[in-house]
Amino acid sequence: MNILVINAGSSSIKYQLIDMNTELPLASGIVERIGLEEGVVKYKTFVNGEEKKLTETFPIPDHAVGLKRVAELLTDEKVGVISDPSEIKAVGHRLVHGAESFTETVVITDEVKAKVKELFPLAPLHNPANLVGVEVAEKVFPNATQVGVFDTAFHQTIPEKAFRYALPEKFYSEMRIRKYGFHGTSHKFISEKAIEYLGNKDAKIITIHLGNGASMAAVNGGVCVDTTMGMGPLSGLIMGTRSGDIDPAIVFYLAEQKGFSVQEISDLLNKESGVKGLTGLTDMRDVEKAEREGDKACILALEMYAYRVKHFIGSYAAAMNGVDAIVFTAGIGENDTSIRKMVCENMSYLGIEWDAEKDNVRDKDVNEINTDNAKTKVLIIPTNEELEIAKQSLELIK
Repeated sequence: MNILVINAGSSSIKYQLIDMNTELPLASGIVERIGLEEGVVKYKTFVNGEEKKLTETFPIPDHAVGLKRVAELLTDEKVGVISDPSEIKAVGHRLVHGAESFTETVVITDEVKAKVKELFPLAPLHNPANLVGVEVAEKVFPNATQVGVFDTAFHQTIPEKAFRYALPEKFYSEMRIRKYGFHGTSHKFISEKAIEYLGNKDAKIITIHLGNGASMAAVNGGVCVDTTMGMGPLSGLIMGTRSGDIDPAIVFYLAEQKGFSVQEISDLLNKESGVKGLTGLTDMRDVEKAEREGDKACILALEMYAYRVKHFIGSYAAAMNGVDAIVFTAGIGENDTSIRKMVCENMSYLGIEWDAEKDNVRDKDVNEINTDNAKTKVLIIPTNEELEIAKQSLELIK
């Protein structure tokens, strides 16, 4: 059983073909620079333990041309991993915003596509591109079942007291303004892995997804009860270029007193703030190098970054009346020892105690990096959103 996972952006398509018998990728890659003068297709295969890579550069005017080329590569005599596109039983699509309309994975129908279109205003940068990916895949892989997996779905169990904002009722009832949360596929995958590792289906877990975009979730017995991102992906943690939580009065001040337009404020908070705004740098490795060399801006940025994570650990421990494990994942969460150390420092009141020696070892799917006597587990679990999308797709079409 082969399932193709697609994450379509406005000018790119990330893809991965997974053999569900082994849950291992057969091929993966990305189509980039769609619509520009010169597009790029990157293609990588994993067969019999051997990895092969291929990069092609040619005009890719639209998503259809890019995905058609991916299908050709997958079935190519020399570099292909399947003999015919019909061997792909389902295409699992990452769809960013499902609002309250989609609380679980769905087979994509005309009705589903129409509803996704209605939700464009909630995710104008993502949902339109995601839907293009669906419509193109329907033509390129007509025999496959198209499946939609929503980033927001895992968070739809959050109680009303946590997802509502203190605004007049009509802003929720008529405009559906509320917390939705994102990175749900990652938080679901990681929390389930942690529950399995702990052997406790009732475990209280705080998942910490730290990449260029960053979010956290409180998961009580496998059910999400709170998350840091809100109606959009701007709130919560300090991120690569996003500010995270700020006082809304700042927006009024910039608009009324300093003459900023709505678009300028949006660009400021989404593209020019966060770690980039504090340091001028976007790669955490560069920030930490400068911090070691004594750069005061980078020292402060890292302190702020870790402080915000600690802030939400305390908040979510209170929301769940305890915590059994905290879990680091995604690019920074999985690979940045310094950040993990800073987050775990002075957290012994919650039973969190970091072990430097254990943190240097990566030999399992789940790596435990707390001291032997710590009451709370500190885990590193690599996320695999593509596999999670494939697993949910398979479950739906069985």
